[in-house]
Amino acid sequence: MMKKLLSTLLFTSGLLATAQVGIKTDAPKAKLDVNGDINFRNKIGVYNSADNTIFQGNNDQLLVSRGEGFPPIWKSLRIPEYEPNKFYLIYNNSFSDKVGTSFTASDDSTVAFSSRGATFTKGKELSTLSNFKKIDGLSKTISVFSSQSKAYFQFETVVQADFGAVGTAADTSIDYACGIFVDGKLVNLRQRNLKAITTSYPFLTHTQIGIVDNLGTGNHSVDVACTRLGSYGAAGNTLTIGTNVYTNINGFISQSSLKVDVYEVPQVFNNIIN
Repeated sequence: MMKKLLSTLLFTSGLLATAQVGIKTDAPKAKLDVNGDINFRNKIGVYNSADNTIFQGNNDQLLVSRGEGFPPIWKSLRIPEYEPNKFYLIYNNSFSDKVGTSFTASDDSTVAFSSRGATFTKGKELSTLSNFKKIDGLSKTISVFSSQSKAYFQFETVVQADFGAVGTAADTSIDYACGIFVDGKLVNLRQRNLKAITTSYPFLTHTQIGIVDNLGTGNHSVDVACTRLGSYGAAGNTLTIGTNVYTNINGFISQSSLKVDVYEVPQVFNNIIN
């Protein structure tokens, strides 16, 4: 009986070494093809041919395939380790707009020159500021996950006017302003003046950075809007922001961009699992 059992074991081992074996299937498609549920008890081991050992993995490791012809490998689930009370970059994105907006003299703001400082204050509602036009492609929604955060907004665009060439004594220019708004409220504003020069169709690069501390957790709307504040000897001229008024520049050069970075002190801490 012992000889028969030994012969059967050797024969079965030979089949396993040289043929495909199917369980509940007559046409196995792999060395071991199981057609049905599998229940593994205790642990799964991976053979290491380098030292002839079997590694059963550590707690919370995952068994990951390395592709056909290679044995699987145990991998640790790595979660970023945050140190308490330190800021980390949680949200980062950038957006662009090639449509922009334009202003004629009829769009000049009704805010008097002497009243601008009192009008353009932090937290001012966009809906209360007349003649501001949004750059629609830069209107976005961002998410904040911690009550301790710092949001940075970097806006860049090109401003152009259809001024003709003038002498150095002439005073032909347009005042304008651009603001960054979060949830419809002003968080940053810059005023500038574009002046006629000795060549036609002048333009300038406009850049501004806004910072907001401790936005509430959840989603927040972000908008960029600009206005034409006043004209000096330029009543019939057009001002464009984020687009071109003449072909000495094009839409690629004049496009607007907005970069958003949100740094947070994470409020959920997960350790790295090795």
